[in-house]
Amino acid sequence: MRLTRRYRFSASHRLDVPSFTTEENRRLFGKCNNPYGHGHDYVLDITVEGQPDESGQVVNRNALDSFIASNVLGRFEHKNLNVDVPELAGAVPTTENLAVAIRDVIAREWPLRARLSRVRVSETERNIFELEA
Repeated sequence: MRLTRRYRFSASHRLDVPSFTTEENRRLFGKCNNPYGHGHDYVLDITVEGQPDESGQVVNRNALDSFIASNVLGRFEHKNLNVDVPELAGAVPTTENLAVAIRDVIAREWPLRARLSRVRVSETERNIFELEA
């Protein structure tokens, strides 16, 4: 059985590859290459799976929410992804790389009985990235 919980956080970033020319970055990233950056209201879906325990739940939702709040939201909420998030240091902070960083943070610290199954990050209504854990 799977359970998906939804969380929201806001963060900013600038998409820029240092080894590319200014023109190449503008062509590749368009308005996302704005030198001052731009922000998103991200939607994060975390899916866990396992068998319900004696309480009838796959996972204790309060424990999951607390874990995500302290290990993910506290790390990414209202941050400049280019400079404030060590997990993205040296990487272009695309939402693809953000999803991997979130998955890696969760997997490194995971304390719950249910297995982390999927991380899904929605940047916009049209840009949604997901990966298996």
